[in-house]
Amino acid sequence: MEITLTSKLFDVLEAYPELEAQISGIAPPFKNLSNPVLRRTVGKIATIEKVAQIGGMDADRLVNTLRRAVGQAELKPGTASELKVEVPAAAGDPDWISGEPQFTLDGTGMLQRGEVPLGKVNELLGTLDSGRYLLLVTDFEPAPIIEAMQKQNRTVFHKVNPRDEKQHLTFIM
Repeated sequence: MEITLTSKLFDVLEAYPELEAQISGIAPPFKNLSNPVLRRTVGKIATIEKVAQIGGMDADRLVNTLRRAVGQAELKPGTASELKVEVPAAAGDPDWISGEPQFTLDGTGMLQRGEVPLGKVNELLGTLDSGRYLLLVTDFEPAPIIEAMQKQNRTVFHKVNPRDEKQHLTFIM
């Protein structure tokens, strides 16, 4: 089993039980993983990225620490979660969406992994630099997220990618 940001904690510990002590040391809330009930419930929900967040550790660093411990090659920072999208400018696009987004989220991929994009969107918006934006990429118009952002008085713009009509681009500032 390859360890990545999206690996479920349960799966990692099933494949590499020797990592339990290391994970518990990094994120003390996970010290009770030896309890089989807790391991099955929390472990099937929590990803390695979430363990890093709870432990206050850089997620890429945690992934590579665990990978080294089991003999896997390190991943380059950002390769486990980075998405690159070429956004062609079109007439009617607001000026603020020019340039590169500070963050790009693969909303479709998150949903396929059982994750909720709104939580990650809110988390990243809390660290967004002034004048920068987040780009959420989905295969549908994410109306609930757009609504939630508007209720938070965020500036939002949505469009379909003219180069890929199955790709919806939601810009949030």
